[in-house]
Amino acid sequence: MKLSIGLISLVGILISSVMGQQRPGSADFIVSSCKRSLLQLDLPAVYLVNKNVTFAAIDQYGSAYEIGDQLAVQCGYRTSSDFWGNVTFRASLMSCYTQILDDQSTITIRINIFPTWDKSASVSYLKQVTCPYTWDAREILCEMNYMEVSVRRKIPMIAESALQDEPEDWVSAFPEAVAGLVSIWQVVFHLPSTRKAMLVRDAQKIGYGINTTESRMLLRSPYKTAETQLLNIGGVNFSSVRSTILYKQRWMILMVDTAVACPVDDVKYTKQMITWSVPKVLLPLLIGASRLKNSRIAFGVDLLTLTSTEIANRKYGLMDNYLDTTVNVPVGAQGGYFKSHVSNGQYGITYSINVFLEHEWDDSMWGVTKHTIIKEITTPFDAQLTPIINETISTTKTFNVTIGPFLPDVQLVNITVGLETLTIPELMAKNYNLTTITYPNGSVAFRLTVPFTDQNVKIEYNGETTRVYILVVTFGFKIIPTNETFTCTTTIVTLVRDAVLPQPSGYCDMNTLNVIVKRGNVDINWIPYVNNIPLTPETAQSNGAVFMANSTHYTITVNRYSDNVMYEEINNAGMTVTLPLTLVDNTNGNPMSTFSVSCSYPTAKLIDCFPNGTIAVTVLKLSTVPDMELSQLVLRDKSCRPVIYTDTSAKFVFPVNTCLTTRKFTQTMMIYENDVYYYRPGLTDAAYKLHVACNYTTNQTLILQYGYEVPPSPSAQTAFGTLALVLRLSKDSRYSTFYGDAEYPVVKYLMDALYFEVELLYSVDPQLELFLDNCWATASPDKTSFPKWDVVVNSCEFVETYQTIFHPVAADSRVVYPSHLKRFEVKMFTFMNADRAYLGEIYFHCSVIICDAVQLYTDPLCTKSCIPARQRTGRSAKLDTDRHQYVSSGALLLKSNVLSSLSPY
Repeated sequence: MKLSIGLISLVGILISSVMGQQRPGSADFIVSSCKRSLLQLDLPAVYLVNKNVTFAAIDQYGSAYEIGDQLAVQCGYRTSSDFWGNVTFRASLMSCYTQILDDQSTITIRINIFPTWDKSASVSYLKQVTCPYTWDAREILCEMNYMEVSVRRKIPMIAESALQDEPEDWVSAFPEAVAGLVSIWQVVFHLPSTRKAMLVRDAQKIGYGINTTESRMLLRSPYKTAETQLLNIGGVNFSSVRSTILYKQRWMILMVDTAVACPVDDVKYTKQMITWSVPKVLLPLLIGASRLKNSRIAFGVDLLTLTSTEIANRKYGLMDNYLDTTVNVPVGAQGGYFKSHVSNGQYGITYSINVFLEHEWDDSMWGVTKHTIIKEITTPFDAQLTPIINETISTTKTFNVTIGPFLPDVQLVNITVGLETLTIPELMAKNYNLTTITYPNGSVAFRLTVPFTDQNVKIEYNGETTRVYILVVTFGFKIIPTNETFTCTTTIVTLVRDAVLPQPSGYCDMNTLNVIVKRGNVDINWIPYVNNIPLTPETAQSNGAVFMANSTHYTITVNRYSDNVMYEEINNAGMTVTLPLTLVDNTNGNPMSTFSVSCSYPTAKLIDCFPNGTIAVTVLKLSTVPDMELSQLVLRDKSCRPVIYTDTSAKFVFPVNTCLTTRKFTQTMMIYENDVYYYRPGLTDAAYKLHVACNYTTNQTLILQYGYEVPPSPSAQTAFGTLALVLRLSKDSRYSTFYGDAEYPVVKYLMDALYFEVELLYSVDPQLELFLDNCWATASPDKTSFPKWDVVVNSCEFVETYQTIFHPVAADSRVVYPSHLKRFEVKMFTFMNADRAYLGEIYFHCSVIICDAVQLYTDPLCTKSCIPARQRTGRSAKLDTDRHQYVSSGALLLKSNVLSSLSPY
């Protein structure tokens, strides 16, 4: 039988030193022992490293017979190796080429060890052993690969009781015996329904071993042949061969019963216990016996019988009664050994032990029968969960992981840290530390330490101030001597409060928004996004930004008019422009931190209030209403829509007398108001409302400021506009032609009538009405200079030394809105100055009031006694001494004695 033995590297065994003790050709390293009816040769695994070993039997003439599987079964040999590579060879003391003399068996075996796989340059060792043995009348051996029964040749005559018990066996066998020639042996196999007789040589051809010595006769059988019967005895299956060997001895025909029976599934397993149960009453072996006596049981390990004390010390259990014998062996008990294995990549173990059970009894047919059963027991594969202990202490900044324990046949061959696989020497050369821990029972564990700073350690930000250090490590193992491999992977996660977040800050200048980010220790893979656009030094320029970076900081600069900014709020104080910054983890796309810098800028460019009563409003898309469709914006009149729109803004242009624009007055200004709305499709409530207002005064222009709030509290757009006024001098009382700028100074004489007209220019609002508040004349262009002569006082005609007359205004081809004009007549007179008549340049000035012609009484300025009745009808009224802010509409220069000059002021 050929065995292939793999590489062996056992803990604590130094192969080279042991091999150095071997002498070529010397068989001293082969341990021989006579055990019961067997010879055993033990070859230590250390001598068989990467070698093949074969065995050959040597007969008395020196001829060698290579022992293969078939010859081993037929001739009584058994070759096996344990999981460590130790080889055991056993031979029956009645094997084929054994020399037997006076109960002594001499067996000669040649052992061939081939140092190479092609069997060249073999080394042979010859081992001859003589074993004494006293045979019982019948001996039955259940070896692992064959069954054997031997009986004494000097058998007494068959008793009549035997013929009576099994008469058909003998009757059917007798004719073959009578017909046989002298020296022609035969064997008759007893089958359930028939008998099969064949010559010995024919039986040997199909695998049976049949032999005889001077004192004994032997039958050796494989476990599975055509003549084998499977019997269930006491719940245990037995392989049984019932046979009778017939031969002539002198004048006698001898018939020898050579029945044999061996259990085949008598061992049961749990994770903790091996149970071996063998029935004692085996009927195929008791044919013809009428009584049993003197039954004895022996049990042992490795063919050595154990005493009851030894059995108890090893915690074995042995229970024997008249029906069966049961042996309990705890898994892991002394006498056996554990071995590592790999099944489908999973590490596991088995427990092996070689035991035997020997039952000896005395019966009336055979005398003493010894039934020896050998069992090489190995438990089923038991998958093991690999213990992994994480002993990492975060304060040490070092991973500490222990894996194991394993059986000593497990070798650690490599470790993969992250994505880097290292052999053990390579591992030790790096900044790692590997320690092997050996326990008292021989098992081993391995402890690995890896610093947090190692490049193969993954670091992730866990929120707030915590970082997660992740070590993924795979241990690669090999089992000796079989070279099976398996791996164990573990992930060690440790949280440490050492995170330093990036620190953004921002500022604004006249036209840009700026963000400065101080780098932390968690943002190595964080990419800044502005308005969902990733920014890098390479992509920033194409996205309207400037990106500058160094090892500690980076800055982002964006123009206030860039598409990257968002308009958060617009109100009277200005508009709020925001640059949003989101730091996104580029490895998983998750937003990690957000920041924004907001700046307020004036809104002058968003609304224009033109003197001709036209309002232009620009509406910007705000981040607070991201779904706003700017093309769907409307004014109060929903037919009024933007004249132009883009993705970011829309512009309305409309006259103040359209789109349901309203007007109101205060003491100092006139206000036009409207609203911009956005309605989501199908809804009647506005999702967005922007209030717009234009404030008009008569002497200045204010910057429009507007904003919005989500309804129901909308903000307002407000702006100031200029009301343009002019004071003209008509050439006649019909007010059809007027003096132009080039005709001044106009020469007038005393008592000439002067026809003045005051007009509100450019307005298209028909509900506005202009009223004269005060008019006067001065000797210089300065309207506040002295001397001063009144013409209209507190909205009433001056009636002391001269008469001021109001004239009505009617619509014509020139006058579209009569309420926008006021006309009055002044008779030239001698202006008195220190009791002397004044002759020279004189200027006329007026202050005016703009009122709502429909709701005059809403403004106190429009409810004076001469307004509107006097200025409309010319009737006198009591003077009102209330003075108000003066708004000069221009100056009239009169040369000679009554010349007036008008120009816008």
